[in-house]
Amino acid sequence: MSSRTTLGPAAPDLNGLDGSGLRIAVVASQWHDTVMAGLLDGALRGLADCGVRDPAVVRVPGSFELPVACASLADHFDALVALGVVIRGGTSHFDYVCDAATRGITDVAVHTKTPIGFGLLTCNDEAQALDRAGLKGSHGDKGYVAAQAAIATLTALSTVLASRPS
Repeated sequence: MSSRTTLGPAAPDLNGLDGSGLRIAVVASQWHDTVMAGLLDGALRGLADCGVRDPAVVRVPGSFELPVACASLADHFDALVALGVVIRGGTSHFDYVCDAATRGITDVAVHTKTPIGFGLLTCNDEAQALDRAGLKGSHGDKGYVAAQAAIATLTALSTVLASRPS
């Protein structure tokens, strides 16, 4: 288990999750290679720590493309993990991409009822992104956390739905 999974004391304890037998896909953007390598590695470690074997990995150009990829995959997997990073620049592009990706991923999760671990970093600068990427020296491991959040949500929903009478 990673020792850099959280950035604060309020994070939930997601240890002991069982994802064995689940079909999971990780959708990851390609912008910001170093940050994305850390996020993707963290997500794959998080899934492996839960017993998930052979998750599918789909790479898309950027964070704006995450929702359409998630929408295309949602009906074929038990849960998804969406990973990306958007770093603020000098234009309003940051706001549009962050909003579109967040709303799009949320819409996919709600409409398909497929849990999606949200690993989209929206940072003011590259240093903030690197500090959350799960790399050596990082304080956070958001790819790992997003993967575990997808498994935890699926587990919670499955437990409740299984206990309800038909």
